[in-house]
Amino acid sequence: MLKVHSLVKSFSVDAGEVRAVDELSFLVPKQEVYGLLGPNGAGKTTTLRMILGLLDPDQGYAEVEGIRTAQDPIAVKSRLGFVSASDGVYPWLSVREMLLYFADLYAVDPDVAHRRAEELSGMMGIEKLLDRRAGTLSTGQRQRVTLVRGLIHDPPVMLLDEPTRGLDVVGVQTIFEYIDHLRDVGKAVVVCTHRLDEAERLCDRFGLLHQGRLQYEGTMGELRAATHREHLVDMFVDLMSTATA
Repeated sequence: MLKVHSLVKSFSVDAGEVRAVDELSFLVPKQEVYGLLGPNGAGKTTTLRMILGLLDPDQGYAEVEGIRTAQDPIAVKSRLGFVSASDGVYPWLSVREMLLYFADLYAVDPDVAHRRAEELSGMMGIEKLLDRRAGTLSTGQRQRVTLVRGLIHDPPVMLLDEPTRGLDVVGVQTIFEYIDHLRDVGKAVVVCTHRLDEAERLCDRFGLLHQGRLQYEGTMGELRAATHREHLVDMFVDLMSTATA
């Protein structure tokens, strides 16, 4: 479903050049939740932006259902759903108007869009909010709207960038249930987060990024065998200690 091959991205800074993503490769099949994990500055968000076509890689490529982002970015975007910590709701539109607006951007048939808006809103418990102006919603309600918006065009691949940042316990549990739903309906899911305790609960397989490079990859059992550590936090402490030694 999603293939990332040898992605490289560097940025110019005052001190010279920083390689934010360094020969990064991974695959995510359907019905898998892949945790692309690392501390701030590890290269997670830069990687997502290249997959989405918002940044051009210096080398390598990202591919969704066999289509490379650089070759047909519109086709790739139509196959991707994206959810981030920034909700980006349009405050003057009602929830229903906003969902239908985004469905129209993805060329979803109007009848299908209305049906999906109702079905997804029921799943996320926001059906009573559909005709409320988005600017009146609480933080948790806006986050649920954002989750529905990400699925309105039924994309095969979902990208979630720090989806639990700023949420309370109830909001975090909503994210967990949402990701379980994505897996159940056959989506390929990438979760980028530095909340490693949450990642252990959410993900089927993991890619551990440090300074733009994929240091370890595998299931939790495979990572424990490779690092001789029980938890992701301890694995990253070792990685960062080695890098600064």
